[in-house]
Amino acid sequence: MSFPIARRVLALAARARRNWLARHQHPFNFAIHLVGIPLAVAGVPLLFLTDWYWGVGAVVAGYALQWLGHRVEGNDVGELIPLKRLLGLPVVAVAPPRPST
Repeated sequence: MSFPIARRVLALAARARRNWLARHQHPFNFAIHLVGIPLAVAGVPLLFLTDWYWGVGAVVAGYALQWLGHRVEGNDVGELIPLKRLLGLPVVAVAPPRPST
């Protein structure tokens, strides 16, 4: 590619993908995010297309599933990491490796 902006965008996307995969290594966490993310995203248009409680319910349920996945993984939910850092609280961005059994 001869477009420097395109190279930067692709490099950013590759770095974001590597970061996401590093934070979602546990099979349960990875799988539950495949349900939770689309559910939370679908909740946003539902807020405007149907009764408000369906949209709120979808967003809350989607985030709850993702939170559960991160509890199993042993790391913090990504949206809370900047807030915890701002407040000076300890952060677990990537869970330590689990011992093999």
